Amino acid sequence: MTLIKSISGIRGTIGGKVGDNLTPVDAVKFASAYGTFLKNSQPATRNSKLKVVIGRDARISGPMIHNLVVNTLVGLGIDVIDLGLSTTPTVEIAVPMEKADGGIILTASHNPKQWNALKLLNEKGEFLNGAEGVKILEIAESEAFDFSDVDSLGEVTVNDAYMDIHIDEVLNLPLVDAEAVAKRKFKVVVDGVNSTGGIIIPNLLEQMGVEVVKLYCEPNGHFPHNPEPLKEHLGDICELVVKEKADFGIVVDPDVDRLAFISNDGEMFGEEYTLVAVADYVLSKTPGNTVSNMSSSRALRDITEKHNGKYQASAVGEVNVVELMKSTDAIIGGEGNGGIIYPESHYGRDSLVGVALFLTHLANLDVTVAELRASYPQYYMSKNKIELTPEIDVDAILVAMTAKYAHEQISTIDGVKIDFANEWVHLRKSNTEPIIRIYTEAPTQQAADALALRIIDEIKAVISK
Repeated sequence: MTLIKSISGIRGTIGGKVGDNLTPVDAVKFASAYGTFLKNSQPATRNSKLKVVIGRDARISGPMIHNLVVNTLVGLGIDVIDLGLSTTPTVEIAVPMEKADGGIILTASHNPKQWNALKLLNEKGEFLNGAEGVKILEIAESEAFDFSDVDSLGEVTVNDAYMDIHIDEVLNLPLVDAEAVAKRKFKVVVDGVNSTGGIIIPNLLEQMGVEVVKLYCEPNGHFPHNPEPLKEHLGDICELVVKEKADFGIVVDPDVDRLAFISNDGEMFGEEYTLVAVADYVLSKTPGNTVSNMSSSRALRDITEKHNGKYQASAVGEVNVVELMKSTDAIIGGEGNGGIIYPESHYGRDSLVGVALFLTHLANLDVTVAELRASYPQYYMSKNKIELTPEIDVDAILVAMTAKYAHEQISTIDGVKIDFANEWVHLRKSNTEPIIRIYTEAPTQQAADALALRIIDEIKAVISK
């Protein structure tokens, strides 16, 4: 059982002891810290109440955590716009639309069902930066909370229209052409992992004239497989795409900010190539720069340069990608885990935007999804992890690996990334789980896997010393 406090929020497993897991006490404490941070940040001359937008995915623990967080904010004198079942990108677009002071998404993203989390937004509907996250952690540690008296309590307004509003916003994007998509009469299988993606993705597709085959689209929080959209978890949809003779399949994680496609032949399109394909379309219409994180495929760099743009890589983490996108005027970016960030909509990973742009791209081409995938630069990744125990010194491991490969091109902006001539490895401690992530990429899957195994063996050798 685990509780992880970081600058991006608080994430943990449900149940257990206070301070060791995401218990009701921890949820109230962290919600109190966030609300107090917002109150401390408002101008002294402000008379009106603060306002926060809250939405949640369909996790079993969602209603419990939701009630605790909402009523904690009410107790602080903060008004709440309650979206109920929602998605991360939906909450992100709702915050500025509501002129709110912040937002909280109750979701543990791709983590299994025993996890939940509070993901925190600023008034722009974007994730808080590092300095703001540190302040909230300090407030939580000090428990310097000042709750409101009975006449100053916050009020709750329920608004369950925002998933429809979100769909409308996506359909109105200039590069989304629902009419062209409808003419192609696509058939698509959707795996919503029994969360809110099972509601919003089929609705979007149907409004674009797509025939939808639903798989695990009941938002009951009982995930039918590991919710991280990786190949080893997606056998059911791969089989169903072929059985239904569908054009492709769509998989999202529980909070709908990660997007993966299944090609018409039942093979993975590759979550790394979600961003590559969407960027290819966007850059073909509006040339410009791109950004992804250091653990993402080189293929985006290649596609960007094909369209005469400039590619740059940020540290892992959505807030880091967004910061670099803003400073380089990137017109599209994201993360290789299937996260699409399209500023024309908003600065947040959004599977709806990715789906709509991908469908429009496909509608403009006379190829299958498998043929589209084959047209892109061929790179293969291996994504591995090593479970951490408290006695393991991660920093010492990274220092040792840096020294071992000092003769190669190395970046220590975020963990350690070692760039070889034709392949790379990125080692970093996860912000969300007690693990070291080991990502490799090479021209063949065999080479990527071999590099990963070699690095894992070298890390284990360091640990055993």
